[in-house]
Amino acid sequence: MSNFHPRAMGRRAVLGGVVSLIASPALAQATPGSTEFETPIAQGTPRNISSFRALDWRPYFTDTQNGAILVDLTSRALHFWSADRSIYRLYPTSVPMSEDLTRRGRTEITRKVDGPSWSPTPAMRARNPEWPEFVPPGPDNPLGTHALHLSWQYYRIHGTHDTRKIGRRSSNGCVGLYNHHIAELYTLTRIGTQVLLI
Repeated sequence: MSNFHPRAMGRRAVLGGVVSLIASPALAQATPGSTEFETPIAQGTPRNISSFRALDWRPYFTDTQNGAILVDLTSRALHFWSADRSIYRLYPTSVPMSEDLTRRGRTEITRKVDGPSWSPTPAMRARNPEWPEFVPPGPDNPLGTHALHLSWQYYRIHGTHDTRKIGRRSSNGCVGLYNHHIAELYTLTRIGTQVLLI
């Protein structure tokens, strides 16, 4: 989708994103299951694809300097524009399970990690004392293959090995993407890429 102009995006590209959301339960069966310390997903929890559509950057940012990421928590979608706006990407996401875990507003990418390790926050440990204190990089890591740290403490945009989470309210506060999507976003972003969660 490089050289994207919002008005030029075809129906095929939007339908491709919708199809990936619909097809993802089948992918989950072929992927190693979630680890014991991840929050279980209730059977029948709906995925939201009603508003999964391309957006223009201008209502949300004054410019795209350093690139721009918009996370729409309602449609459960992440939009990325490169600094020169020649690249646009639209990815399905997981979002926080509840309003008290949700944060909105402007932040930026402060650190990029290929192969992240994970430690639950103090609040997570209080809610789930059985969770491990540390998980190294690898297939059991809830941050997936890549993580983009935000200026807000403990908040990240990251991958997940549990594909059932995408398109759902299933996270403890972070924004999750399929591993192949976060790998691509990792290459497109830079330290200082602006991020807005709405």
